[in-house]
Amino acid sequence: MTFTLRLIGTGLAAALTLAACGGGGGDPGAIGADMPMGTTPALNNPTGPANPSAPDPDLATLGDAFGTYWNYCAKPRTGTDPYTGKPYPDKQGTLRDELTFLRAWTHQNYLWYKEVPTDFKMADFTNPVDYFNKLKTPALTASGTPKDQFHFVYESAEWDKLTNSGIEMGYGITWSSGGATAPRIWNVAVVEPGSPAAAAGLRRGDQLTVIDGVDFVNATDRPLVDKINAGLFPKTAGETHSFTLKRGTESVAVTMQARDVTALSVKYTRVIDTAGGKVGYLSFENHNAVAERQLIDSFTTLKNAGVNGLVLDMRYNGGGLLHIAAELGYMIAGPVSTGQVFERLQYNDKTPVKASDTIRFPDTAIGFAAGAGTVGKGTPLPTLGLNRVTILTTDGTCSASEAVINALRGIDVQVDVIGAPTCGKPYGFTPVPNCGTTYFSIEFQGVNAKGFGDFGDGFAPTCAVADDLTRELGDPSEALLATALSYRSSGVCPVQNRTSAQAMAITARTTVRPKVSQIAIHTRAR
Repeated sequence: MTFTLRLIGTGLAAALTLAACGGGGGDPGAIGADMPMGTTPALNNPTGPANPSAPDPDLATLGDAFGTYWNYCAKPRTGTDPYTGKPYPDKQGTLRDELTFLRAWTHQNYLWYKEVPTDFKMADFTNPVDYFNKLKTPALTASGTPKDQFHFVYESAEWDKLTNSGIEMGYGITWSSGGATAPRIWNVAVVEPGSPAAAAGLRRGDQLTVIDGVDFVNATDRPLVDKINAGLFPKTAGETHSFTLKRGTESVAVTMQARDVTALSVKYTRVIDTAGGKVGYLSFENHNAVAERQLIDSFTTLKNAGVNGLVLDMRYNGGGLLHIAAELGYMIAGPVSTGQVFERLQYNDKTPVKASDTIRFPDTAIGFAAGAGTVGKGTPLPTLGLNRVTILTTDGTCSASEAVINALRGIDVQVDVIGAPTCGKPYGFTPVPNCGTTYFSIEFQGVNAKGFGDFGDGFAPTCAVADDLTRELGDPSEALLATALSYRSSGVCPVQNRTSAQAMAITARTTVRPKVSQIAIHTRAR
C-alpha cells in the first residue's frame, strides 16, 4: 500500500512517533453513486487540463469539480479496473489538475466549506494528499478537540478490496491500546479467523512486548519507533516480522507474514439461555457489502432459535455503509420500523436535497455486490421484532454503528448501551476516487426521525464497564456481556468485581485501526 496504516490509537488514530503522538498519513478508496460498490461514474464532459502555472483560482469561479477536473491525472493509470471490468477513466493531466479538482470539490461539497483556510497556495504542494490535508476546518470543539477529526485518504485499490470483499492487508489483529506514549500497553483484542495471527496461535488479551527485536513498551528513539511501525503496519503482502507477546507469566514468540486477510463482519452468533428466556448474542464489526449476507444468516439463526432478546456487540465496529446499518435496524425492530426514517442526511447550504438523502428502514435487502456472498436485491430480511436491544460499546463504536443506536431511539426502541462512551461521529461522506486515490471529506451530518444528531461526544453508556480482555468475546462471563445480561434482568447496573488479572482493562483503552474503519458512507449520486 502506498499510504501506510500508521493511524494507531484513538478514534482519531494517533500516530506512533518519537513524540508518541502526531498527525496521520492516509489510506485508500472508491465508491460511485447510487450504483454498485466500487464503480466510478463517467466523466461529465471535461473541459481539459488546467494551466499548471496559473494562480490559484477565485473560489467563485472554480466551476464544477466533477465536470471539469475529475480524472485528469499527473500519472494516469492504464489497463482495466479489476472491480468494474472497465478501463480506468484516467486522462493525461497535471498535478495542478488534481489539486484544482480537490479545491473545487471541497468548495462544492465539504460540510464546513466556509471554514476552510485560504492562507496557502497550490504552488506550495508537490502532491495532492498533502494539499487535501489542508482542505478542512481548523475549528475546535468546546472540549478543544478538532471539529473535523475524520479527513483522510486511501488507495482506491485497497479501498475496493476492503468494501467489496472485506479484505485487509496485514496479520488479522485488532489491537487495544493504552496509548502511544512509552510505556506502551497494547493487547490483542480480536484475532481474525484464518489469519496469520490465528495461525500463529495469538489470543485475545496477549500483550505486545517486542517487535523485530525492538522493545515495544519502552522504545522512544526515532529509528526504533520507525522499526516498530514497519512491523506493526506492513506496507506490502509477504513482509515477515517477529513478535513477542506476554500471556500471563508466559512469553510467546511468533513470526508472521503479512497478507490479504478476509475479515468476517459477523464474528459470533450465539444463543444464551437465561432465566427470562433465550437471548441472542451477535458480534458485528463492519458495515460493509459482505456484511449483508452474514447479518441475514445470523438473524435467521437467532429467529429460528426463538430468542426474545438481543445483545449486539459493536464494541469494535467503526461503521461503514449506512444502508447496511438501516437493514440491521430493521432486523432488530421489525415491521414497526418499515419505511420510517432511519437517518436523514443534512448537507451544506449549496447541496440540493435529494429523496435518497432520507434513508429509511428497509424490509428487503439492497443487494450489495459482494462476490459469492451477494444477496439478491429485494430478498425479504429476517427480523426479531424487538422493542428493546442491548448494545455493547467502546470508543471503537463509531459512525454507522452510532447511527444504529440513534435511529432505533428515534423510533422509540429502547437501546441500553453497555461499556464505554462511543466515538462521537454523527458525520459521513460519499468517498470520491480520483487518479487512484480515494478521498474522504465530511459532507453531511445525520439525524434520526426525531431530528436528533448531536452526539459529537458519543453516546454515554447506560452501565459503564471496561473492555474485559481476559475473556473471549461471547463468553457470558466477559464483563460487558455479563453486565448486559444482568441489566436486562434486573434493570440495575451491577458493581464490577475486577480482579488483578483484569487490571489492564480498567485503564482507558482505545481501538487501533485506520480511519477508514470508522466511517458512515452514503452512496450519493454525483
